[in-house]
Amino acid sequence: MKLAQAAAITVACLGATLAAQAQSIVVASTTSTEQSGLFSVLLPEFKKASGIDVKVVALGTGQAIDMGRRGDADVLFVHDKVAEEKVVAEGFAVKRIEVMYNDFVVVGPSADPANAKGNDVVEALKKIAAANAPFISRGDKSGTFAAEMRFWKMADMTDKQGSGYKACGCGMGPALNMASGTNAYALTDRGTWLNFKNRGDLKILVEGDKRLFNQYGVMLVNPAKHPHVKVADGQKFIDWVVSPEGQGVIAGYKIDGEQLFFPNAAK
Repeated sequence: MKLAQAAAITVACLGATLAAQAQSIVVASTTSTEQSGLFSVLLPEFKKASGIDVKVVALGTGQAIDMGRRGDADVLFVHDKVAEEKVVAEGFAVKRIEVMYNDFVVVGPSADPANAKGNDVVEALKKIAAANAPFISRGDKSGTFAAEMRFWKMADMTDKQGSGYKACGCGMGPALNMASGTNAYALTDRGTWLNFKNRGDLKILVEGDKRLFNQYGVMLVNPAKHPHVKVADGQKFIDWVVSPEGQGVIAGYKIDGEQLFFPNAAK
């Protein structure tokens, strides 16, 4: 009898464990959504509304999208529109939905030795390169690095960024730490910058250029390619993030009174 009871308890525990596992999804996202602190407020609210746990793997956008291609995530939450549309066209993601935006800024030493300050990112990069000023690039497969490369191309200075240019192959936080430690310039998303504590002598020097606009999108990994994708729970996350409730949480996330992301799913 005791053996039967023990077996029943074991089966019940196993069932509860499997049920708990079923109520979780993997979201491959950018370092900016995590390092800005957004997910620390967004995900608890989603859990409260749905009962679903979210495991975030924060990588550069390119690496996050590669996770989707391999079927190692259920949802992609990233910020490189060209790459996002490509992964949908290739059939590895179902549909791209716009969620929110913020902007990129160029930060640098307060003395601004390259005289880069202003609202024209292309002119700023030209001046930084001409001065051979230190510039820390992420040099990875992130949406931020993709944007940086677009700006260098606009400046006609691809591979001509000056002797002070260094690529760290790292996330936004480590790149900013390197820039702070060496008094260098860097391109960063505003959200991560506002949540960054180790600023040293750095400050925002370039902002307000419409080309610095930074859109985020969310996509379900295609179950036709990867049948194990948790379609129902992944779709619940997407639907909630673009719902008035989810959009309200995004809009309400502020640091020192400054809003970090601006919801635009219902535009």
